[in-house]
Amino acid sequence: MPHPSPGYLTKQDSIAVGGVDDLLIRSLLDNNQFHDPLDEALNLGISSATWPLFGLLWPSGSRMAERMALRPVTTERILEIGCGLALSSLVAHRRGADVTASDCHPLTHAFLDHNTRLNGLEPITYRHGLWGTAAVREDGQPVLTQAHDTGVSGLFDLIVGSDILYERDDEGTLAHFINTHAAASCEIWVVDPNRGNRPAFHKHMARVGFAMHEQVLDQPAQSGSVAYKGRMLTYTRAPT
Repeated sequence: MPHPSPGYLTKQDSIAVGGVDDLLIRSLLDNNQFHDPLDEALNLGISSATWPLFGLLWPSGSRMAERMALRPVTTERILEIGCGLALSSLVAHRRGADVTASDCHPLTHAFLDHNTRLNGLEPITYRHGLWGTAAVREDGQPVLTQAHDTGVSGLFDLIVGSDILYERDDEGTLAHFINTHAAASCEIWVVDPNRGNRPAFHKHMARVGFAMHEQVLDQPAQSGSVAYKGRMLTYTRAPT
């Protein structure tokens, strides 16, 4: 049954991720939800059409979570960018990894905290993360979604993102954002559902010193799941 929330409807589901226990996830009811009374999202370049996308579970996010479930837990620092409902971060956090989730949507942090509590977990570190022309104010300071949120800072050993190549990025702002927060020796994982912006992203990542390996993730439709077409993009960089 949908649960009413201020200005939008939500639902709660048990989500299966291969290799780990199921997770309880609160998400938006559907992609028709919208609630931005103070224009917080609009001021960050998030239109009414794209507003609900953060609060839905997407196939590429599930593929990333499945891969995260197989990652050995070490002392490495992990950053998820454009996390949305942060399924991958929740998987990593529950396994004991040092993970930071980041996004730019005004409601991401609240949904993350709620889903963390649903699964009996300690809070996940959350940071505001936005690249592109909407990322900074006229005075050069980062735009934040909430007064208590701080921007992404520090360097990370693994940076992951699912379906983050949905916009044309001629200036390479995403690659620059990644490079700013990537340790000298770093691995980047991007699950991409065959977006047309992938070749340009490859070039921008190569310019900042990353080599790329591409793996096809296509899967036919099966009982209980729809077909998926996409690629796992793995970028690596070793210190010079």
